[in-house]
Amino acid sequence: MREKIALYPGTFDPITNGHIDIIERAGKIFDGVIVAVAESSAKKPMFSLQKRKKLIELATADFHNIKIVSFNTLLVDLAKEMGTNLIVRGLRAVSDFEYELQMGYANASLDPNIETIYLMPNLPNAFISSSVVRTILNHNGNISHLVPKSILPLLDGESDVLDI
Repeated sequence: MREKIALYPGTFDPITNGHIDIIERAGKIFDGVIVAVAESSAKKPMFSLQKRKKLIELATADFHNIKIVSFNTLLVDLAKEMGTNLIVRGLRAVSDFEYELQMGYANASLDPNIETIYLMPNLPNAFISSSVVRTILNHNGNISHLVPKSILPLLDGESDVLDI
């Protein structure tokens, strides 16, 4: 029987407890989860691709069935390259649903074999987004309740991924 591997793409700028919630739950549903970090230069991320990938590695160090990759291609091309047709996306609010539905249809138009599965984060994580975390960070606020504890030292603006 072929393993069911899901692809969980995002910018993860930075990874949050909401992302971790989705990764953990997807890991219980599927045999494996590929966390795919998008380069997303158009979004002008706060953190470099290398640092975002390292933050995810630290945040998921105790997980056993995940793989972390970075990409700058169409998601359907990455899915094909990774040997999966399953995409996992998180939904927090109605506004997320409209955007994700549009992206899901776009991906299906490019590859009719693609299946997108939507997971809602648990209630305590429902309001958390990377943009909320970045805003709080930019104003030197406390984000310790929004991101995995293991990555906090790297979000102080002083640390570099190469210092690890």
